[in-house]
Parts: sequence; structure tokens; C-alpha cells
Amino acid sequence: MRAFESLSRRGLLLSLGAGGAVIGTGRQALADPVFAEYPFQLGIAAGDPSSDGFVIWTRLAPRPLEIGNGMPSAPMPVKWEVATSPGFGTIARSGEVIARPELAHAVHVEVGGLEPNREYFYRFIAGRERTATGRAKTAPAAGAATAQARFGVVGCQAYEQGFYTAHRKAAEERLDFIYCYGDYIYEGRGNRTFNGPAGTSENARQHIGGEIYALEAYRRRYAQYKMDTDLQASHASTAWYVTWDDHEIDNNWVSALDQDGTPPEIFMLRQQAAMQAFYEHMPMRRSAFPRGSATQLYRHAAWGDLLDLNLLDTRQYRTNQPCDDAWASTCAGVSAADAQVLGQAQEAWLYQNLDRSRAHWKVLAQQIMVMDLDRKEGPDLGYNLDTWAGYGIPRARLLRRLKDRRIGNTIVLTGDEHQNYAGELHIDGRNPEGAPIASEFVTTSISSSGNGQDQRADGRRIQADNPFLKFNNAQRGYVVCDVTPERWQTEFKVLDKVSERGGTLTTRAKFAVASGDARVVAA
Repeated sequence: MRAFESLSRRGLLLSLGAGGAVIGTGRQALADPVFAEYPFQLGIAAGDPSSDGFVIWTRLAPRPLEIGNGMPSAPMPVKWEVATSPGFGTIARSGEVIARPELAHAVHVEVGGLEPNREYFYRFIAGRERTATGRAKTAPAAGAATAQARFGVVGCQAYEQGFYTAHRKAAEERLDFIYCYGDYIYEGRGNRTFNGPAGTSENARQHIGGEIYALEAYRRRYAQYKMDTDLQASHASTAWYVTWDDHEIDNNWVSALDQDGTPPEIFMLRQQAAMQAFYEHMPMRRSAFPRGSATQLYRHAAWGDLLDLNLLDTRQYRTNQPCDDAWASTCAGVSAADAQVLGQAQEAWLYQNLDRSRAHWKVLAQQIMVMDLDRKEGPDLGYNLDTWAGYGIPRARLLRRLKDRRIGNTIVLTGDEHQNYAGELHIDGRNPEGAPIASEFVTTSISSSGNGQDQRADGRRIQADNPFLKFNNAQRGYVVCDVTPERWQTEFKVLDKVSERGGTLTTRAKFAVASGDARVVAA
């Protein structure tokens, strides 16, 4: 392909200066671009901070919602800078990266050689255009004594069902990092209304197009979400650790199975498109680069000697939900001996990390609730079968491992539920044996399910029926975790509304766990 073969079709949008850089297999990267429209409309992001660096991300897309995004079908150089101050007086690292059309002109720069435990600032430049400034903090050195960490937890941000006020508020916190548990996008068609816990509600805004299946459709959906300036502010405020849940591909998918009974070989084509689009739009390292319908998402991160973060993937390796995934039910499949949540390789990897950890707090950063809540009204048991409670054997195996090996100070961070929960973990919540084994905090949604309420009627009943559940709330918002060697505190921050911009943020509750004691108590 000649470097300028598509220029005539886009001449009004993008003119290119003479020359270029030869890259890779001899293709020429277009040089000195002059954009008729701002190319960084999807913002910037940083991710996966380590003690010596982090990933920085952007994507060239002057017309993000069009096929081709207003870009020529050719590679293009993008410059980047990392500085020690927001004024960029001292440049710590800089370079140039090639934005390739095969990846929708997204770039992922793995910045290294930085000092541990300090703030940095970054930006990108293409031609005469420059991004806003982003902030990211490196982790403390491995094993270094670390007095405190303050980080956020976010996820479940259905674009249609509310505005991203929570992201704007989180951006103002100047957090050390943010953990995103998933459901960054939703795959469904555009709708004027949605059916939520409160009945039928008017959507605050609408998806473009129908349900998404192909790569270009996933790219456009990510673009629609990422054009939101509140989400852009949240990304620019600090580095994120990103995982996914189900809606990045399809509701309640596991392994190569979807909820509609699509032949696995067909669903894997959809997975391949969705995984590429996910990588293209997330600030992730090269290790997460998709290979067909698979991608390596589970990974470990450390924050000095304070936190060991085990970032888990509870979708790719899981066996099918039992009992036809019926709500608030149970059946023999819940006790299936061959059931898997993490898969054998990931589970062994996690156990090895937990056995070796010398950190004050061991964190399981994942997606689906571990508490075995009985959600059925009346004397009979009924679980949410898309949680660990639907997988009795692997759930018991995990908790027994923690108990038998005396792996204390284990915190589980979860999402998915569109509600806030705080509770304690036992092998069998109905028959607890002694002190709790670990503690779990479930973070509500940014926008999914609309405005919400303080507590739903079923939430009050479930909390009364499950004594190990200490808190439940059904508003939108996010969580801030304030951690020291002696104490873990989770602050549940909620909004009065997301159906309009400008919702009021308040702290609904704070719960704490003392070092050496997994009980969850009001703070």
C-alpha cells in the first residue's frame, strides 16, 4: 500500500507534509500531519502503574463516530512526553510511537525508567495538535515500607442510563490509582427507555446503532463512551488498573458461551472483535494484546509492602452458569465438582501469589460477588448464579485455602451488582464457623440502573436474611479505599441522581477492617 493512496478521499480533513518515516516492513508513516479537526477527541489515559513507570494511551480519531474515524489508512507518528511537573519544565521521558490503522490509530506506550512513588504528567503531540495533560503516579518500590494508599473503584457505566458525574467527582480526588472492575461499555442497541428495578425509565441519552457484533461497531461504541468529558477527566486524573466483566462482549458470557445459545465458533468471532476493540481503547500493557478470541488479562501489581493486587478475570475461563442461570435459585449444578470460575491455570497462579505475599493486604480485584447471599424470599435458598455462589466447589476451595493457610488481611473488591455491599466471607454463610475468613466490598455502578435509591425493598430483606452482610445501598457512585498497614477503610460515595448532570455527591457510609481481623465494622 502506498503511503498516500487514501489522501484524495480525505484531503479536506487531513493534509500531510512531505516525507515520512519507514517502519516495520517498509510501510511509510505519514509525517507532519495538519488536522482540520482535533484528532484527540477520545482523550488520554494511563494504566497499570508499576514502581518504574506506567502505560500511557491515546487514539487519533478526528471523527470518532465515522468508519475510519476521519484518518487515512496509513501509519502515523505520535510524539509523547512525560514530565515531573504539569508545566513540563523537566521532561523525564519522551519519544515517538507509531499509530497504526490496524489498531484504529490507538497507541500504547509502556513508559519505564521513572522514580518510584511520585507523580508524573504526560501528553501526546501529533503534528501541531496536543492533548490535555494527564497525571499518573508510580507505585512505591517493591517491598518498600508504605504508610498509606488511597485509591478508587469504579465500573458499570451504561452510557444510556445516566451521566458520568461520578467520574467527574472521582477526578477531583487526586487518587493514587483507580481500579475499574469492568462493564466499561454496554453492547445493547440504542433505546429511548430501559427497564430497571424501579420499572420503566427514560434513558438520559442513547447508544448509536443496534447491538454490536463486529469490530467497527465495537470501536464506535467505545468512541461514544470515551467522548464523554467526565470520563475523560477521570482517566486524566490518575492511572487505572482495568479489567472487564461481561458487557464488553455480551451479557453474562463465559468461556465461549453466550446467553443466546450461539454456536461457540460463531461467538468466538464476536469475542475476537470485542477483545481487539477493548485492547485498542484501554491503557494496558503489551501482555494483554489479544490473540484471536483470547487475551491475557489476569495479572499482579504491588503497591510497596502495603498492597498486593491480584487482578482477576472471572469470564474467560469459567464454566457455564448452572440451573440455566435462573435468578434466585439453586440446583445440583451449584455443587458440580468440575465447575470453574478462574480456570485451573489462573487459580494456581492466584494461590501461588497469595502463598508468597508479604504485603500487609492481599487484594482480589475481580468482578462477581463472593458472598453467598441467599436472595430468595422464604425458607428456600436462591442464589445469583452468575456470582461465586453459583459455583460452590471453587468458591469453597478458595476460602478454605485462605483459612487453612492462614492467609489473613484478604480483601475482595467486586462490582457487577449495581449496588453497594459490605460483608464478611465464610465458607458457608448460613453456617459460619468461627471468625470470618476475608472481607468483601462491592462497588455500585457509575450510571447503570439509573438514579437508584438508598435501599430497595429486596435489599432490606436480603440484608436481614444474611447476617454476614453488613451494608447495602442502591444508589450510583464509586468507592474510595483508604489503606494503612493497620486499617482498611472503604468509603461509599453516592449521588442523588444521574438522570441529569450535576448530581450531589455525599458519603453514604464508611466501613473498616482492622489488620488481623476480617470483621467489617462501621467507621
